[in-house]
Amino acid sequence: MSEDKIAVYITRELYDKIAEQVEKSHGVFKSVDEYVNFALKELLEKEESNVFTPEEEEEIKKRLRSLGYIA
Repeated sequence: MSEDKIAVYITRELYDKIAEQVEKSHGVFKSVDEYVNFALKELLEKEESNVFTPEEEEEIKKRLRSLGYIA
């Protein structure tokens, strides 16, 4: 199954740095596209996993109540 793709533009300097990393990966990454795709997926997964625990959420609610932001 093929995934749809869309072009994203980066600076030549950034491209060259990523190309160096691809070379240093000794075949783990076969192209700059593959490296960028991996890096962006990792970043998004990390962002999505930065959710609050129930305890943290309750502490935040307590703080907001004490400040009068929520009832």
